[in-house]
Amino acid sequence: MLPGDADSMAERPESSLGDSGRNPQGTRRGASKDTARRERSNPKATMLMEAVVERKNMTEALRRVEKNGGTAGIDGMAVSELRSYLKAQWPRIKGSLLAGSYQPQPVRRVEIPKAGGKGMRMLGIPTVIDRLIQQGLHQVLSPIFDKDFSESSYGFRPGRSAHAAVKQAWQHVSDGKRWVVDMDLEKFFDRVNHDILMARVARRIADKRVLLLIRRYLQAGAMKEGLVEASREGTPQGGPLSPLLSNILLDDLDKELERRGHSFCRYADDCNIYTQSRIAGERVLKSITRYLERKLRLTVNEEKSAVDRPWKRKFLGYSMTPHRQPKLKIAKESVRRMKAALKTAFRRGRGRNLQRFIAEELNPKLKGWGNYFQLNKVRVTIEELDGWIRRKLRCLKWRQWKKPRTRIKRLMERGLSRERALKSALNGRGAWWNSGASHMNEAFPRNYFDKLGLVSLMNMQRRIPVTT
Repeated sequence: MLPGDADSMAERPESSLGDSGRNPQGTRRGASKDTARRERSNPKATMLMEAVVERKNMTEALRRVEKNGGTAGIDGMAVSELRSYLKAQWPRIKGSLLAGSYQPQPVRRVEIPKAGGKGMRMLGIPTVIDRLIQQGLHQVLSPIFDKDFSESSYGFRPGRSAHAAVKQAWQHVSDGKRWVVDMDLEKFFDRVNHDILMARVARRIADKRVLLLIRRYLQAGAMKEGLVEASREGTPQGGPLSPLLSNILLDDLDKELERRGHSFCRYADDCNIYTQSRIAGERVLKSITRYLERKLRLTVNEEKSAVDRPWKRKFLGYSMTPHRQPKLKIAKESVRRMKAALKTAFRRGRGRNLQRFIAEELNPKLKGWGNYFQLNKVRVTIEELDGWIRRKLRCLKWRQWKKPRTRIKRLMERGLSRERALKSALNGRGAWWNSGASHMNEAFPRNYFDKLGLVSLMNMQRRIPVTT
């Protein structure tokens, strides 16, 4: 519970989430005339800060921040310390928010490898206090904006998911749109123009305190190696507010694609547009690139963007088969990434109890990965990955035995004859070769790993009903 807060939603006037006046009639940079006319008719909230700091809203925000956990920001405060800190400090923080004087702290800048090891992704970790306030803002702002977002936008929205986006993409291809414009926005979260973004937020929000607070979050800067760098553009990934702000900005793109009658799917900054021919796709890529650069000041990465067949590209980790009625399949890059993550885990598994290693290290990864790729209908990929995982486990056993006499003894314990165990242990081959040889497959068959509780991706696929 948050201390020092006697407000309730019932005490707020109806206008707190309603219309308190007309939208400005001037045309904003980046907004089409159709968009401007449409936005003028929408209500604007003028007393949103009261809704943000209201007890029920902040209690829910606190619950979510504690549930999500995460590392500390630049002040070093852990999520576990937040509740006790608020008991003493919340009245002061609330007062500064209502007065419009609250100043966010810079985020802690961290770098993580991008998928596939292609460069680094920049994250900005806010302090836990700022995560709480951002979460409170998100809970109030999301219902105002989300109801008018495009049906083809799936990222970071309530009731929507990556699976829904993948199914919609599959439907477009099934309907005959067998060319895809795969657009990659270059460093999207690092390149967002603050003025253009705030102009779009202000279409719906009239509370100047909320607008000022959002801009302060955008410009709070980032600390790296003890130095604070100013933020002149971008909305750093890592805070609860960033996904909503990205959807607000890219909603203009969605509306433009809808106005042109295109079939598309967008998940955050990952946007695929489906056409019936390569020529049409190339024309769309050129015109949409021009639109993004002129209206939203965003850059399309020409090297990563392409017009191609859907089965030669990936979308949210999935690809498709080239059949007339395509099947969803796991993209090759997704399998490579999974293997890379598992190889790191297997290195940690050397010398550990195999059953404990499977339960603590492998199974959580396999369950999460298998659940995400439950839409897959090409099961040979899953069978091969299951076999590769069992081979890696046999390789662990071979390495753990180390000496030839130990290998002879253990192979005999697993049912091999002395002559065969002796020949296998002294073959002079490496661990990986032996892990795929018949003697190790016979000593450690599939049912051995089943008894240890190893998750089978193939069994998960059989149990999950797939509908596309």
